[in-house]
Amino acid sequence: MQMLDKLAAITGAAHVLTGDDLGKYSADWTESYHWTPLAVVRPRSTDEVSAILKLAHETGTAVVPVSGNTGLNGGTSAQGALMLSLERMNTIHEVRPGARVAVVEAGVILSQLHDAVDAHDLIFPLYFGARGSAMIGGVLSTNAGGSNVLRYGSTRHLCLGLEVVLADGRVMNLMSELHKDNSGFDLKDLMIGAEGTLGIITGAVMKLMPKPRAYATAMVAAPDLDAALVLLNRLQGATGGMVEAFEYMPRLYLETLKAKYPETREPFEDAYGVNILVEVATTQPAMADPGVDGSVPLTTALEETLGELLEEDLALDAAVAQNDAQRREMWDRRERAGEVLLTTKPLVNHDVSVPVDKVSTFLARMGQRLAEIDPGARDCSVSHLGDGNVHYAVWPTSEDKTQHVAITEAVEDVTLALGGSFSAEHGIGLSKLGSMARRKDPVALQMMHAVKAAFDPKGLLNPGKVLPPLG
Repeated sequence: MQMLDKLAAITGAAHVLTGDDLGKYSADWTESYHWTPLAVVRPRSTDEVSAILKLAHETGTAVVPVSGNTGLNGGTSAQGALMLSLERMNTIHEVRPGARVAVVEAGVILSQLHDAVDAHDLIFPLYFGARGSAMIGGVLSTNAGGSNVLRYGSTRHLCLGLEVVLADGRVMNLMSELHKDNSGFDLKDLMIGAEGTLGIITGAVMKLMPKPRAYATAMVAAPDLDAALVLLNRLQGATGGMVEAFEYMPRLYLETLKAKYPETREPFEDAYGVNILVEVATTQPAMADPGVDGSVPLTTALEETLGELLEEDLALDAAVAQNDAQRREMWDRRERAGEVLLTTKPLVNHDVSVPVDKVSTFLARMGQRLAEIDPGARDCSVSHLGDGNVHYAVWPTSEDKTQHVAITEAVEDVTLALGGSFSAEHGIGLSKLGSMARRKDPVALQMMHAVKAAFDPKGLLNPGKVLPPLG
């Protein structure tokens, strides 16, 4: 009670939650992890975060940060720990069109930033299904990717500066707006993707991009994934690198989507095994402005490229969105992947990355390995095909955890044999500690532990996440 009283003195009693108020903070989005925190404290400023962490440091209290709680790997599990919610730190301090930056607090919801910069004909080009609840602090802490990595990079590439409160309450000001700064170690990049284990991100300087004047979006059926990559490379050449998204959806995914959401329309009259959502965008008037015949050059470039591929049998079918409603329908199929893949049980879920020309090899090899481990299991995936990120879900025939580990180890085997990574954009959290222990270079793990000890010598920040114990 003394601890709670001291927290109340920092934030006000209304922002120290206990008892029945802990409900929404006691499970992750997937419902795979449940816990009971000591309390949830909701600071409004960096000074309050600093005071909370000083108190936690003095009392040896574990602290788990939480933003939108949309993570998929148990990164906010907080049994007996103090949860520190950034939801009240939700101010967009500045949008500066001249510099193309936004200065924001960590609790700003991603879609709110999208709306704020839209008024300046700018975009913050990080998009994924949970953008209506995910917060800037969370996407930085997991180095989120999304559908536009192909053109704009992951969250790390979109961040210029950070403000971070360290485990002992000191505030580290890295709020640079510079594109070039070689003044020592890049501590900003160290914090991005650390999942709150090294410090609590409270503010950020994020890059903005010019808003496209036109989009061209299509669904394309391809004979196989190798042919789909021909389409990607042809489009990049035809548009000068304007491909924003290139998303793969197999037949089983579309069937499962239809079963879960019966109102969903099929992308084509016929059923195909390889279905690609492709989107190109331009800021150039010459490509965006309609000609005398009303055609948009960007759309024409997409249609012509698709026509060539259809003639060469490198595409089997294609449908180009004729208006925003059709574009939105195409995207809706893809952005429901979380509900489709993660709510079917039992589930062994993976988020891997392989070279873009190895995705088809990964899926083929995993099909063989899965048949050996669990002949009745089904595998279903969606992929950010343009950057090699595969969300590979397996629906096994039983709840046998030994079998689930065998499936995961097979995924690791195949992924690493192809030069890939067992974690692409969802982070490590608790779910991938086993993979880290089995597969991460042991010297790299030793150095990560040394970094953790330097920033958080008492091990109080998000304990038990990201780093497995050293053997």
